[in-house]
Amino acid sequence: MKKSKYRVFFGAGLLAVVGLLGCSQETPVEKAKAAAASGNAVTEAAGRAAVDYVKTPMDKARQTESILEQSAEQRAAEIKESTQ
Repeated sequence: MKKSKYRVFFGAGLLAVVGLLGCSQETPVEKAKAAAASGNAVTEAAGRAAVDYVKTPMDKARQTESILEQSAEQRAAEIKESTQ
């Protein structure tokens, strides 16, 4: 008798939990709209972050390259002057 009461209460509690969880779910259309809206913003932010991540070292490399070119030109001019 006691076991059957526990089973009934357990079953009723399980149904209540499943029912509450089922009521809070969104429809597939709402999920798609929410995913599209947040997906675009997330995609754009991730794209900008990736570009910035690559762009910053490339800018530094270009600056270093120009400095090295200027240094090489100065050295070549100094060598040219010293050999004349």
